[in-house]
Amino acid sequence: MKIEQFEDKGLAHYSYAILSDCAREIVLVDPARDPQQYYDFAKQHDAKIVCVLETHPHADFVSSHLEIAQQTGAVIRVSKLLGAEYAHEAFDEGDSFMVGKLTFRALNTPGHSPDSVSTVLSREGKDVAVFTGDTLLIGDVGRPDLREKAGNMTAKREELAKQMYHSTREKLMTLADDVLVYPAHGAGSLCSKATNSANSSTIGAEKAGNYALRPQSEEDFVKELLADQPFIPKYFGYDVDLNKAGAPDFAPSIAKVPRLEADAPLAAGVVVVDTRPEAEFKKGHAAGAINIQQGGKFETWLGSIVGPQESFYLLAADEATLTDLIQKTAKVGYEPLIKGALVGTSSTQETMPEIDVEAFRQHPENYTIVDIRNASEVEAEPLFAGALNLPLPELRERVGEIPAGKPVVVHCAGGYRSAAGSSIVAPALPGTTVLDLGEAVESFQTAGAAH
Repeated sequence: MKIEQFEDKGLAHYSYAILSDCAREIVLVDPARDPQQYYDFAKQHDAKIVCVLETHPHADFVSSHLEIAQQTGAVIRVSKLLGAEYAHEAFDEGDSFMVGKLTFRALNTPGHSPDSVSTVLSREGKDVAVFTGDTLLIGDVGRPDLREKAGNMTAKREELAKQMYHSTREKLMTLADDVLVYPAHGAGSLCSKATNSANSSTIGAEKAGNYALRPQSEEDFVKELLADQPFIPKYFGYDVDLNKAGAPDFAPSIAKVPRLEADAPLAAGVVVVDTRPEAEFKKGHAAGAINIQQGGKFETWLGSIVGPQESFYLLAADEATLTDLIQKTAKVGYEPLIKGALVGTSSTQETMPEIDVEAFRQHPENYTIVDIRNASEVEAEPLFAGALNLPLPELRERVGEIPAGKPVVVHCAGGYRSAAGSSIVAPALPGTTVLDLGEAVESFQTAGAAH
């Protein structure tokens, strides 16, 4: 037996291939949008993919379960509660199947979602591992607030938090201490508050060190779990529904993205996502363009700022970057929304001034300061007294709350988000100087400055 873990660092997502040596057959768990890595693994081991397990309809990425099933003949197994719109076999508590000497059995573990299923892997009668999806994570549990409006089944966050309490204690914590824990996400995922960078654990280690598994009442558990959850990106509900239906094949869908010449005219009223470095963007860009830079979390911020009902142009600095960004866009299912993709920018009519950091440091009262960090970040480390907190995912909708009359300084924690934020604020406040504090914010943090 071999368990292979695949990691997508940008989305902090883990997927798995479980190989039965004797049967030369593979079971996949929660595969990412691009299936090629799983085909390569199967070819490397001269094995056949026979089953795809989906722990739940994922909110933060699009799975390739349908494409893999259609290409390989594999069976998709999901909970009947999911209401899957593709061919599948129900996989719920009491159900199991064998591949060679390996047995896979289902545990219904609602909490992150109403339709979450954990799968226990046994070999010759001994439990070896459990694939927990977003129910039990390393040092945490999945957030319970994503299914109030999306999916076949919806549930209030308080209800799901209560279910999480019982799923962890009555299902997962009853497994043997040496059973390996393989979650669907790690540190940095917006599916939880998790900060532990480990990629696997054991039931015993989680019982000893996971705050969510310590002895406490259901009421205290619910209160703690619901506190300080991250923001919910705009694309999450869209991905739940897309995964429930089954996404189109990865490569053909990418191939359909229209490629435009650098000087192509752009339709008025369509969002322009300019991914060039912020210094280049500020020297010249199309009117109204949003500067979401190429980076490790590009797809998350794209889906947090741009809604799934919007089409957009995608601009990149070079061809290789553009190809990479189209693939990242597809990981969250947004590739059909790209109205056109191009290298460079078709217009440099708009510019943004550079901030005089020392002038701002000496007289911050002369500026309207907009802090676009999340509310929990601001509470943990306030930087400027009187700053207006408008988190980046809400900024396009709330930019009208920023008063005119003084120059506006936009800041985040490190500069990446403020590049996007300042590009959103500037066109919304014509006649007002909008400045990006950028990486200079770090000097205020290290100085512990609060003005």
